[in-house]
Amino acid sequence: MARRTGRAAGIAVALGRAVAVAACAASAAALPAAAAEYRSVSDAATVLYDAPSAKARALFVLGRDLPLEVLVPLEGWVKVRDAAGTIGWVEKKALGDRRTLVVRVPVADVRASPDDAAPLVFRAEQNVLLELAEPGMSATATATPGWVKVAHRDGQSGFVRVAQVFGL
Repeated sequence: MARRTGRAAGIAVALGRAVAVAACAASAAALPAAAAEYRSVSDAATVLYDAPSAKARALFVLGRDLPLEVLVPLEGWVKVRDAAGTIGWVEKKALGDRRTLVVRVPVADVRASPDDAAPLVFRAEQNVLLELAEPGMSATATATPGWVKVAHRDGQSGFVRVAQVFGL
């Protein structure tokens, strides 16, 4: 094989890189998107910091059962996002495995079955916490697409539209 020198070698290297980048992009597009991970605050009060350190600036105090999206776990700390989009850090030990959702629309209708025509069980106002009644479910893998089964702490349960809650 002839050895390339000068400009021809530079073009060949650039072309090779472009092909490699295109191949990586194509293979990444073929992979399924990773589902977001959510955890709920297990402590009565948890501080949300601006950096992974108890010496960092405290941003907010988060209440028990608030769902948070896990962005980055890091040695005893977890970078999280709340329903309002605020990003910060909490201690890993402050998060539990219990799955809760928070209503993010002004009023969410919770129905007896996953159908807009089903009888109304109750209405949940914005920021009301609901427990996920279908453990192991995600926004893309619910038993009834577009709906998720939830329970209110007073015992009522039903189905709510996935788009009306945060935590899946």
